[in-house]
Amino acid sequence: MSDGLLFLQQSAAKALFIEVQLAPKPGLVDRLDNGAHNDMHLFTFTESILALQPYFYQYALTGYQHQGTPRQLFDKIRQIGQKAEKAMLTATKGINTHKGANFSFALFLAAIGKTMQNLPATFNQFDQKQIRQYIQQMTQHLIEEDLQKKEIKKRSTNGEKLFIKYGITGIRGQAAAGYPDLFDQLLPFLNGQLPIKKESQLLRGLLFLMANIEDSNLIHRGGLDAWRTVQNEAAQISLIADETRFLDSLSAYNQLLTKRYLSPGGAADVLALAIFWLIIEEKITLPLG
Repeated sequence: MSDGLLFLQQSAAKALFIEVQLAPKPGLVDRLDNGAHNDMHLFTFTESILALQPYFYQYALTGYQHQGTPRQLFDKIRQIGQKAEKAMLTATKGINTHKGANFSFALFLAAIGKTMQNLPATFNQFDQKQIRQYIQQMTQHLIEEDLQKKEIKKRSTNGEKLFIKYGITGIRGQAAAGYPDLFDQLLPFLNGQLPIKKESQLLRGLLFLMANIEDSNLIHRGGLDAWRTVQNEAAQISLIADETRFLDSLSAYNQLLTKRYLSPGGAADVLALAIFWLIIEEKITLPLG
């Protein structure tokens, strides 16, 4: 089963590498520019992914070996995740590149590792419903214990600040609900375009997310009005059928979001999870055209 765990580790890292290099991505770091980020670039993300990669294996292995409750597995991987985050910050000299992605991939890899206890030695298909349910069971306590606190910490995280100000549950809410932005929205959208073999197909997936999901990164930077504006603009760009015009519009929109200092980082994290899922289900052809 070690080959299966290694496959999961490599697939997670590969998904993050693919996501960051996709271009042009509005407001986001990609292979062409830094978007709305003055403190990070492609090589910052590269160092971050390499630092996190060994922990991806640990998440999957911990899930595969786990015999307790889903909550107990969550507590185990949270401890590993804290070490992973420290390694990431060391590699990036304190820049937060993948905090949200690290959280989500920890859950997915641990949950998939757990389901592998009952799978044959070779596999390429996972029970989506089972994994979603297990992630929900792992994280159903998060909103109550992490967000609905009587006391407000002096040093709240960005996610906690958004909950306090707007009632937005962010990544914790996504996890507790079984990642509906991924499973109910983006994957069905991408499955309608199979096989995934072109970069532009994934960029259209990003625009789909920008137009349809609650992006806590955008809201943190610009507030609700800026987020709703981006939703409307992304929806308009996504209607462009001609690929050359679509890519040109993305380039122009990148310049606009960069000027506004807006970055759809939440959408990027969901896109990375989708790429990971497409890889493990063998629905994406690499390298992309």
